[in-house]
Amino acid sequence: PLVDRPFAVIARDAALGEREAIVIFRNLQAEGVISRIGAVVKPNTIGASTLAAMSVRPERLEEVAAIVSAAPLVTHNYERSHALNLWFVVAGPDSAAVDATIRLLEEQTGLEVLNLPMAKAYHLDLGFSLAGAGRVPREMPGRTNYHRNAVDRGVLAAIEDGLPIVEEPYRAVADRLGMSVDGVLERLREMIASGVVTRFGCVLHHRRLGYDANAMAVWDVDDDRVDRVAETFIRNPKVTLCYRRLRHRPVWPYNLFCMIHSKSQPEALAVVHELNRFGDTKSCARAVLFSSRKFKQRGAVFSNQRALQCA
Repeated sequence: PLVDRPFAVIARDAALGEREAIVIFRNLQAEGVISRIGAVVKPNTIGASTLAAMSVRPERLEEVAAIVSAAPLVTHNYERSHALNLWFVVAGPDSAAVDATIRLLEEQTGLEVLNLPMAKAYHLDLGFSLAGAGRVPREMPGRTNYHRNAVDRGVLAAIEDGLPIVEEPYRAVADRLGMSVDGVLERLREMIASGVVTRFGCVLHHRRLGYDANAMAVWDVDDDRVDRVAETFIRNPKVTLCYRRLRHRPVWPYNLFCMIHSKSQPEALAVVHELNRFGDTKSCARAVLFSSRKFKQRGAVFSNQRALQCA
């Protein structure tokens, strides 16, 4: 909640005391269930990001993965079941910083990086139901009405590692920035209302909750119907992310991506089958890439100081 004492509000809903709720959140973070509490930011609205992949020989995979994970602007780094077997996200304050990271990784590894920038976001949620029911689908705004504010990147940079788990976390952020608490809350509310921040809450390590089958399902859909297919896909409550990216034929012919987080591979494949049925994509070339190892997971980087570590 965007209030002075958010954990007190959460505690009341759970019939707990504020201090008890804070201890629970701290324990969940220490145990690796919660990655951070903060913002999920729509790509390329504030800052820049891209999805990238490498084809790495098995005997070099851990070595190369360690190099990739060490880059400050790499937020996610996974091994996936494909000839392109190392997939990672680079997110930073601007496109120049992202491009510099990719060039540096190519130099350090001696491998070519396949750069797959986002062309359009349809749904970015990453929400998981802990009660067993799927999320209520909500459509992403086609275009944000966001008017860039000079302080917003600073606010996001201050919480990029997560809100402090204290009684008044927004006051701690405000003090760090030399702002008022109301000023911080106003900017966060504006970014949420305009669709720049697509979620504000607990970002989880999903495997710790039993979501062991992390599937990236991809299709090659004709450009003139990809938007209609995507609108069908995002109505499925098991789809946590859906977006269109640029193709790189012949290496990568796919343009429509869905992330599906399930508790088993058969369950994830059943979701893909359902998507094909309702989206009329059975005849489209497609692939399902399951993640087998997580090397890194963190939030996007908005602070210029951290970005300069890549230079």
